[in-house]
Amino acid sequence: MIVVTNTIQIKSGFGEQVAERFKNPKGVHTMPGFAGMELLLDRKEESDELKVVTHWTDKASFDNWVNSDSFKQAHARRAPEGAENAAPAGGAQPMGGTAADGNPAPEHAAAAASGHPGGAGGHPGSGAQEAGHGAATASAPNPRDLMLGSKLSIHEVLFRLGAES
Repeated sequence: MIVVTNTIQIKSGFGEQVAERFKNPKGVHTMPGFAGMELLLDRKEESDELKVVTHWTDKASFDNWVNSDSFKQAHARRAPEGAENAAPAGGAQPMGGTAADGNPAPEHAAAAASGHPGGAGGHPGSGAQEAGHGAATASAPNPRDLMLGSKLSIHEVLFRLGAES
């Protein structure tokens, strides 16, 4: 069993708004080896912090998710509204996972695809439409503008204590 944590820094006061986008996973929950997900929120004065925690039976299952078409589609940056025929800005941009649907991207894959080091952020969207995530409302800030950075970590579970173990 492994646990993958995508820690996303968000502008202070916007953590719950970004967290709403994680309630409807777009494929991660159907992947073989996916065991569960939690979304944790820490409200701080300087910034909010979301931790998207996914559990996998093994690292190979997580890697299969990261390399899947569903992952690529869920994490692709879409062109802004009115630019239907334009190519996505900068090509496919991973939004990390765990962004809105709990789909974390490993840093090496995210950085390679996005051209940005540590590009494994959440994927609360960019532009009006995000790979099945629905349209952003005009009154709400673009979730991508609210994100300050992210970090991905992968840990092997050595043991568990509690009612479920």
